[in-house]
Amino acid sequence: MRQVLSRRVLPVVLLIVLLGTWELVVRQAGISALVLPAPSAVVRTLWTTLSSGYLWPHIGATLAEMLLGLALGGAAGLAMGIALAESVLLDRVFKPYVIVSQVVPKLALAPLFVLWFGFGIAPTVVMTALICFFPLMENTLTSLRQVDPNRLQLFRMLGASRTQTLLRLKLPAGLPGILAGWRVALVLALVGAVVGEFIGASRGLGAVIIAAQGMMDTPLMFAALTAIAAIGLLCYQAMLMIERRLLRPYGDHL
Repeated sequence: MRQVLSRRVLPVVLLIVLLGTWELVVRQAGISALVLPAPSAVVRTLWTTLSSGYLWPHIGATLAEMLLGLALGGAAGLAMGIALAESVLLDRVFKPYVIVSQVVPKLALAPLFVLWFGFGIAPTVVMTALICFFPLMENTLTSLRQVDPNRLQLFRMLGASRTQTLLRLKLPAGLPGILAGWRVALVLALVGAVVGEFIGASRGLGAVIIAAQGMMDTPLMFAALTAIAAIGLLCYQAMLMIERRLLRPYGDHL
């Protein structure tokens, strides 16, 4: 019980200390809100934009882009990871191209995505999907290849087909690593959605940041960043809960 309380209380205490120090430094040093707003100013701006309804459509747009990109990129990465793990030939043929596609900066491709897909949600979703694709593909590929050789040999001796071995052994055994890939992809999806909104988007928290920068409204920038951080933390915790629920039936067998 004490350990649970310490894990929950200590982060909150640290946050209060950091925010209090930030507030004190800003007030004592007389730093302009244009350079660094105090936490109290950020909270007021965040509350005003939420209560007035200004920020909610932008939060909804960012969430939609993040979840769509995560779904598309995650599904493609999972499928590609399984295919490369199951076929040495596919691994040799496609792996170099996958790596090359990932070393190209996505931000450099953003103008092309706008040109190809137009303004709106589509180019941001495509960028987010590309960012989510690789970590899930790599985690899936690695997890499926690290299955216990003794278990694989047992399945072969029992006459299991490749599909049965994949569904009943490799995927359950590799589930922790695959779910870890989903967690990484989730965080990257939020980053990709916000970065994609920097170019050509009229809605979303990234667009709010660009607009606030143009208006030199630093508290609004920090309010948008706070909303992004809150979304990331909540989604990550939700993913952890889903992961624990999915892993519970396997118990000690993993």
